[in-house]
Amino acid sequence: MLTLGIGGATAYLTPDELSVSPDSEISFCDFPLSVKYDTADAASDISSERTSSAKIMLFGSVPVKDVNVNFTQRKTVTLGGEPFGIRLYTDGLVVSQTSDIPTDGGNKNPAAEAGICSGDIITTVEGKQLRTNEQLLDAVEASGGNPISITGCRNGKSYTTKITPVRDEQLKSYRIGLWVRDSCAGIGTITFTDKQTGTFAGLGHGISDSESGSIMPLAEGNIVFANISSVEKSIGGYPGSLSGFFSDNRSIGTITANDECGIYGKLKSNAFCDGKDIPVAFRQEVVRGKAQICTTISGNTPKYYDIDIENISYNNVNVTKNMVIKITDEELLSKTGGIVQGMSGSPIIQNGMLVGAVTHVFINDPTHGYAIFAENMTESNNTFVQKQTN
Repeated sequence: MLTLGIGGATAYLTPDELSVSPDSEISFCDFPLSVKYDTADAASDISSERTSSAKIMLFGSVPVKDVNVNFTQRKTVTLGGEPFGIRLYTDGLVVSQTSDIPTDGGNKNPAAEAGICSGDIITTVEGKQLRTNEQLLDAVEASGGNPISITGCRNGKSYTTKITPVRDEQLKSYRIGLWVRDSCAGIGTITFTDKQTGTFAGLGHGISDSESGSIMPLAEGNIVFANISSVEKSIGGYPGSLSGFFSDNRSIGTITANDECGIYGKLKSNAFCDGKDIPVAFRQEVVRGKAQICTTISGNTPKYYDIDIENISYNNVNVTKNMVIKITDEELLSKTGGIVQGMSGSPIIQNGMLVGAVTHVFINDPTHGYAIFAENMTESNNTFVQKQTN
């Protein structure tokens, strides 16, 4: 029964797909797991890219899961760690929340009555595409209180609804009770650049609306150089942050994707390409123990700081929370209190390889946080590069 229980847990905690290069073994460095091939597969040449079926074995003898193994060349990228400025404009308007409006007949909430929810994406009003908050405000005011047609999107599915604006007795204008967002700007950390494709990857998680938590649909965006000017330290119950400024408003890259694994795009110059070239670890090569993060807490020059990787999860349930890390570097702890907002995307190095990037801080214990596998980010980057070339 115990073996069955361990096997079931192992099946849940391990991925459905693995990658390996010809110069590495297919085993989990931090767990008593190995990968078993058919005899024909084990004897075959894996120098070319292809996919084969295999079994994950517990203690070398207990089969727990069937997986696909991708035989591929190991990826090499240029290490990041530098701060960068982000300017993103949404494809449609992200609904942060709905609210009541004071009218002569009492409080009313037309948006909620029409079935619009926090996290929805409003794409058109009266058949016209929406790109800015002002376009929606103008359409509502022009309605004169008559019903207007709105098209939205929720969980990838489109819907159309009618909404009747009401007159706000305080503002003396027509409103529908929607708070929406059409853009955002901020500072994050570059994880890596790819000289071969001229692309960059950063943050390690998507840019989301702060109220609804929904990833903001990308219409267009760009990145610029940034400098860190000060640090607000993290304390238990409150995450600190890096404060900075855009040191040059000229775009150095175009954002082409904003997804759950980070932001990705095309560089317009050789920005962030002077760093160290470093191989990317496969997820099964990451181990618990000592590692380093490369991040910037002053100016624009990154430094290395010591951390421990305390826990590893190989499953795909949450692709941005693959590792639990702990800041152990005394200098970093004294200056930041641990992980702060703005560090997202800071690369993690272990055994001479890029293994991941910082993604989240533990609010109640900022010395700890989550990190994403670097392999997840390179896979996302490759996907978007392929889309751009097709």
